[in-house]
This record gives sequence, structure tokens and C-alpha cells, in this order.
Amino acid sequence: MVMDFTFDFGWMIGGVVIAAAGGAIVYFHKQIADNLASGVSSYEKVKLFGAITTVIGLIIMANLHTLILTFLVNIITGNW
Repeated sequence: MVMDFTFDFGWMIGGVVIAAAGGAIVYFHKQIADNLASGVSSYEKVKLFGAITTVIGLIIMANLHTLILTFLVNIITGNW
């Protein structure tokens, strides 16, 4: 399994947008939890969702998601 790494500005911009959205969720987690979730009991859940979204955005920004998805599909299908 050989995959060439290619940098793409489109994926970088998309990753920046996703990472910024995740950062905004982490920053405004109390307001989001109060208005959209069940309040104080879900502050940490909303903050965790924002942190996961930020990490996924960084992975997409570096264009590593295709490498990870190719690896997972090859494991599932048995195409080593």
C-alpha cells in the first residue's frame, strides 16, 4: 500500500473552517449547552464535541484523512 501525499489548498481551507468551528464550539460551550443541550450537565460533552471537531479539522487540513480512510478500507476489505 503506497499512497503519495499531495497537498491541496481546498482541503486546507476546508480543514481550517472545520477547526475554527470546533474552536468556536469549545470557546462558547456554555452558551451552546444552555441553549441547545440540557444545560450544566452537558457542558463537558459539548466541549468534548468541539475538541474532537477541532482535531478532525486539523487532520483534514493536513490532508491526512485520505491516508487514514484508505488504511481503514484496506483493513476492512483485506487488501493489504
